[in-house]
Amino acid sequence: MNGSSILWAPWLPLWLLGLLAVPALLLLGFGLWRRARGTGFRALFLGLLLLALAGPSLYREERDPLRNIVVLVEDRSPSQRLDVRPQQTAKALSELRRRLARLPGLELREITVRGDGRDGTPLFSRMREALGEIDRSRLAGVIAVTDGQVHDLPADPAGWPQDVPFQVLLTGRADESDRALVVEAAPSFAVVGEPQELRLRVIERPATERRTPLRLTLRRDGEVIAETRILPEQTATIPFTLDKAGRTVLEAEVEARDGELTTLNNRQTLFVNGVRDRLRVLLVSGLPYPGLRVWRNLLKADPSVDLVHFTILRPPEKQDGTPIRELALIAFPTRELFELKLDEFDLVIFDRYARRGLLPLVYLDNIARYVEEGGALLEAAGPEFGSLLSLYRTPLARVLPGRPTGKVLERGFRPRLTDLGRRHPVTRGLAGAAGDDPRWGRWFRQVEVEAGGGEVLMTGVDDRPLLILQRVGKGRVAQLLSDQAWLWARGFEGGGPQSLLLRRLVHWLMREPELEEEALIARPAGDGIEIERRSLAAEPAELTVRSPSGVERKLTVTPDADGIARTRIAAEEEGLYRISDGARTAFAAPRPIAARELEDMLSTAEILSPLARATGGTVVRLAGGGTPDVRLVGSGRRAFGRGWIGLRDRERYVVRATSRTPLLPPPLALVLLLASAGLAWWREGRV
Repeated sequence: MNGSSILWAPWLPLWLLGLLAVPALLLLGFGLWRRARGTGFRALFLGLLLLALAGPSLYREERDPLRNIVVLVEDRSPSQRLDVRPQQTAKALSELRRRLARLPGLELREITVRGDGRDGTPLFSRMREALGEIDRSRLAGVIAVTDGQVHDLPADPAGWPQDVPFQVLLTGRADESDRALVVEAAPSFAVVGEPQELRLRVIERPATERRTPLRLTLRRDGEVIAETRILPEQTATIPFTLDKAGRTVLEAEVEARDGELTTLNNRQTLFVNGVRDRLRVLLVSGLPYPGLRVWRNLLKADPSVDLVHFTILRPPEKQDGTPIRELALIAFPTRELFELKLDEFDLVIFDRYARRGLLPLVYLDNIARYVEEGGALLEAAGPEFGSLLSLYRTPLARVLPGRPTGKVLERGFRPRLTDLGRRHPVTRGLAGAAGDDPRWGRWFRQVEVEAGGGEVLMTGVDDRPLLILQRVGKGRVAQLLSDQAWLWARGFEGGGPQSLLLRRLVHWLMREPELEEEALIARPAGDGIEIERRSLAAEPAELTVRSPSGVERKLTVTPDADGIARTRIAAEEEGLYRISDGARTAFAAPRPIAARELEDMLSTAEILSPLARATGGTVVRLAGGGTPDVRLVGSGRRAFGRGWIGLRDRERYVVRATSRTPLLPPPLALVLLLASAGLAWWREGRV
């Protein structure tokens, strides 16, 4: 490919040449007016003189043409996986590649757009990234194979590259219908036990004249908690409450529509974090001792705990006949605490408390029933627990896991974790617990008990139970069979993890999710899911993983020495995955579908048509006439027609070599000037 042009290199400035041309034209005009002989040859002489002074030359270029660039955009958003769209997309892309390959001087650039979990289909954001890496002067056009559901359409098409047609090949069918469930308002956090609400709306596309109430089901962690009816195109408020702290999965699902495009958007999944509002703890301390304030200081340091604390300041050996009501600073509100408002407490703690006539047996029976119905009880035992004044000689015996033998062992020992304790979240990973000889200080007193049930996490003298946990009915009970934990807080013999141990113990009793010994957790990790299963059992477990499309697969996980089994799986589908071990179910959405994507999944030309028209392109539905032919058209020509779409031929090139040849070199100019002057003289001399 070569090109030629005329270049001018005047010997005099252009303004001076213009001045010289003026008298020459006047002289020629005067000669023509007088009809003087030789005027033509004078004109030839003056013209050759001005031309020679202008310095014309022939400029030639040896050019290498640059290929036109066409950008092919493939939409792989979630809505593109519905119905016949995957087949249409694959066929159209194959045909386009084949036809574009036949066009001479064309370079194909392909980009893929995937759905974003927050903003839907970012087709134009992805295109801007790709166009920033190419020479826009060579851009012949953009062809997008999509269903038209794009969520980042530029508000002003003026930013589009000039004279570059945007061609849209539309997948899907023109007669599609769909029903979508939309969440208008939902809490991200909710107080456990407090009434909450969801605001939902059902959208019908296309709208139907018949407005029949539709069945709506609400599930909490996979369990149905509500079924109601909802009218299309009207907002409905659905009440719910959370029954536990931590993450809760809510699923709202509306019944399917006959012949609808997909049921994927008939369901909405929400993750709501449950928080407790001011945990209420009742602490009753008995005989004064050096660790009296251990529990008080621990609970007061937690801003989420509302503590009610009573201390019995007169031990039994100080009895002098003075009535208790005359010794107490305030009256002990036994009936109010242990009958009227007992259910308002999340945890009751007895710290070295013994039977002293303050609490009638009926109130202790109330506490036992409170535990069985879902409450929590912690007993920090002292020597009194092994005496005749023991709380075990009350109705509390039916919920306490350790039965005292009557012996109080008073000699130095270091608390040790049992094999079960090394796996339990309350005691797992305590600093200094590694090995058979823990690296923490000794305790010097322990109440001997026979563990009739529960889980022994720590042992003391001669491997006797020291810390026992037990579930009773719907509630939980913990026994710490020594009053020497305060030695760790004082740093005796290096101290120990007293604060961490007691805090975990309290939080386990109050059902904090992080301290559940049997738990199944699923977390998004990139394009996959990390699964963690905590268990006190050492045997491998089989998990069932259910994908958003309903496909199930089995996998086996084996716990490590701490009782934790971890694995990771790939997640190729958008939406909610369910992982179950038979007793528990966990949920994860590593590749969530944006709410705006789910709201409308019908194939449409309305969104992209204005931009296509503004750039000289068009929208072609593949279901109508198949993949159109592709042609190269010149600038200013129409870029689409019946059965075809066009790309601009940009005619760009690079110059490989140049040459320059004077058209009127000085010797030739001199000869021509002399010849024309001689002819003019000859013509004027003739009669």
